[in-house]
Amino acid sequence: MLKKQRKKIFIYLFLFLAFLSAAGYGINREHYKNQLISSKAKAKKLRDKKKETSFKSRMRAADWQKPSEKASYPVLSKYKNVWIDVSIAKQRVYIKSGNKILYEMYCSTGIDDSTPTGTYKIQKERGTFFYNASSKEGARYWVSWKDNGVYLFHTVPTDKNGKYVVSQAKELGKKPNSHGCVRLSIPDAKWIYKNISQGTKVVVHGTFKA
Repeated sequence: MLKKQRKKIFIYLFLFLAFLSAAGYGINREHYKNQLISSKAKAKKLRDKKKETSFKSRMRAADWQKPSEKASYPVLSKYKNVWIDVSIAKQRVYIKSGNKILYEMYCSTGIDDSTPTGTYKIQKERGTFFYNASSKEGARYWVSWKDNGVYLFHTVPTDKNGKYVVSQAKELGKKPNSHGCVRLSIPDAKWIYKNISQGTKVVVHGTFKA
């Protein structure tokens, strides 16, 4: 009788210890899982921060006479799904391949929300110089993206003689300053004029907040 009682006690004790062990394993497993999720989130945050720092280090101080980045312009033949992302909020133009940023440019969009937002395409009209007598403003290296010659990518503005208006040019990348077109530095506008083909998608979005 005593042996049977001892045997039962031993079995209950064994089951109790097994239960505690299983519960502890479950807790430790959940703890490890949470630690792993936390570590992955921290690693992603660190990668994103490094990526952001990397892009910032690639940028020059805004200068209307120089390329926006210290790095060379991308060779577009090496990439697929190239398109242009225009951020009015950031006053930036991004040359992208899918979601990957290939090149970042300082820009100035239109004052009073005069740059239309939406999805467009590069059109056939382009040229090396224009002058608009009504606005008394011209520009070099222009490429149309809406209304066949109305909304353009082009350099910072010039006068009728092709001389750059320095007071306007110095505002590049800082705030909207055009009549609706997207102003760029001279080298950036020239690169788009020479390298971005007709039909390339252009997405314009956002609102500038001073």
